[in-house]
Amino acid sequence: MVGEDGAQLGIVPIEEALRAAREKGLDLVEVAPEARPIVCKILDYGRYRYEQEKKAREAKKQQHIIDIKEVKYRPNINEHDFQTKTRRAREFLEQGKHVKVTIMFRRREMRRPENGYEVLRKVRDELADIARVDREPTPELEGRDLTMVMIPGKQKAASQ
Repeated sequence: MVGEDGAQLGIVPIEEALRAAREKGLDLVEVAPEARPIVCKILDYGRYRYEQEKKAREAKKQQHIIDIKEVKYRPNINEHDFQTKTRRAREFLEQGKHVKVTIMFRRREMRRPENGYEVLRKVRDELADIARVDREPTPELEGRDLTMVMIPGKQKAASQ
């Protein structure tokens, strides 16, 4: 058993521990049920829960939520449409957002996935000055889609 001030009170029967907690107007809380003997602590449970929730709120404030935007292309996209979508992806990257580039295939387009890989290569080359690839496209299609994730930052130079 551990007292409210953190002092070790030794191994105490449960009835005696409960009586000691009631005398002080506090609660007896099991803090390590797997330990042998079980570790209990005398404390104000309401205050303890408040402290835990406060820590959780602080941790949540410190979290950095990654915003992922998706730009969808087709394997046989026209040059103007390609430039428009790539410009949009560039805007997202400049705002610090991650961009998921998706190539959507329909029916007969699935017979030639190399067209999709070519579009992804072209997108990667167009955005290489401000972004780098975080997740490369998989060798096979994911259902009817081919995806690549780009994140803000310079592309690392290839060693030759």
